[in-house]
Order: sequence, then structure tokens, then C-alpha cells
Amino acid sequence: MIPEWLSAGLWGLLSGGALLIGAAIGYFVHVPQRLIAGIMAFGSGVLFSALSFDLMDEAYRAGGFDSTAIGFLGGAGVYTFANYILANKGAKHRKRSGTQQSSEQEKDGSGLAIAVGALLDGIPESIVIGLSLLGGKGVSIAAVAAVFLSNIPEGLSSAAGMKKSGRSVGYVLGVWAAIALISGVAALVGYTVFQHYNNEIIAATTAVAAGAILAMLVDTMVPEAFEEARDFAGLITVVGFLLAFILSKLSG
Repeated sequence: MIPEWLSAGLWGLLSGGALLIGAAIGYFVHVPQRLIAGIMAFGSGVLFSALSFDLMDEAYRAGGFDSTAIGFLGGAGVYTFANYILANKGAKHRKRSGTQQSSEQEKDGSGLAIAVGALLDGIPESIVIGLSLLGGKGVSIAAVAAVFLSNIPEGLSSAAGMKKSGRSVGYVLGVWAAIALISGVAALVGYTVFQHYNNEIIAATTAVAAGAILAMLVDTMVPEAFEEARDFAGLITVVGFLLAFILSKLSG
């Protein structure tokens, strides 16, 4: 039987691997921007549902309103501050599939900023997967499915934009492969570090991740979805939300 700490890492690696799958599609396959935006809208809906019905609800049940509210606001605040710094260094449009991303010629150091930004976006989701294993109930399949389904359009859109800004295939796939591996490590850390903490700490940490994910959605994924998908973005987002909601109830 696989130890739970290893299981956490493997589940994190699986969900993070979707970024590499999406990146490979985005780099090697010509996907129309409107289709990319539609997929991004779908992924956004999936994450909106997951953080509403899995993360925030679980955090509230485990730690009450105070821990949940403080963690939620804290996660959004920390993410927003870090994202602001990275945006000023060239990572503002890291999830965009068009020509918005800065090249190294346009903004020195933007390649590193984009890589760090992608890492910043992925860590909260992976930690949540590790936290879901606490208590011996097994991993939250809904959380893993939500992160996996949302990571494919994230990697796809960003890789398409990286290619258009002149970045090499080695850089693009290397960034997403590294982030997939770090996702596994983050899930493992989420399990091993917090397994001995009380419910309020775990609840606050879950809420921190939820706040960071929501801020990430609005700052990086929603702009791509709603600028390119136009009139259909809302409907596609609702479909993604509904699918994740159904998965959450079926796995619960």
C-alpha cells in the first residue's frame, strides 16, 4: 500500500502534469485563440466551483468563520502583492495566448518572471490536494479533477503566448515540466507539514489557498477568457462550474 505522503505527491504530480500536456498542445498544435479562450473560460468555471464548494466550505466546517475569513483575505492579499511585483517585471500576461506576453528583448528578465509567476499560480492548488488527504479520508477526487481540468487550458494558453513572444520549445516545456514536478512536491508538503496541526490551522491554510486561487483567476485567467471568447464566455464558464459541482457532489 502506498504511504499517504507519497500518495499526496503523486496526486499533485498528476494534476500538475496537466500543465505540461496543455503546454505541449499549445506549442505544437495551432489552436484558434477563441477556442483557447473558451477552454480557459471552462477551466475558470471549474476552479470557481472547486473553491466555492470544496475549499471554502471545508475550511468553514473545520475552522469556523474567523479562520476561514482571515485565511481567505490573507491568501488573496499575498498573491496580489506577489503578482503585482511579477507583473512589473514582465509576467503580467503570462496566461495570454496572443501577442501580449513580453519577450526578453522587450523586457529583460521577463522569462524568469513568467516562470516564477506560473509557479506562483500553481502552488496553492497543489497544497490543497495534499491537505485533502488529512484525516485519512483519502484524496479529494473533486479537487484533483478540478485542478487537472483547469491546468490544461492554463498551460495551453500560456505556452501559445510564449511561442508567439519568441521563446524556445526547450524553455516552454522545461518551465511547465518543472512546475509539474514542484506541484507534486507542494502537495506532499501540504500533507506532511500540516498533518499534526489542529483544524483551525488547516482550515486557515485551505482558505489561504482558496483566496490565492480566486485572485489568480480574476487576474490571469478571466481576462483571456472574456476578451477572446466574447459572448459565449459566460455560458462556457457556467458549464465548467456545473461539471465541477457535479463531481464534488458525486465524490462526496
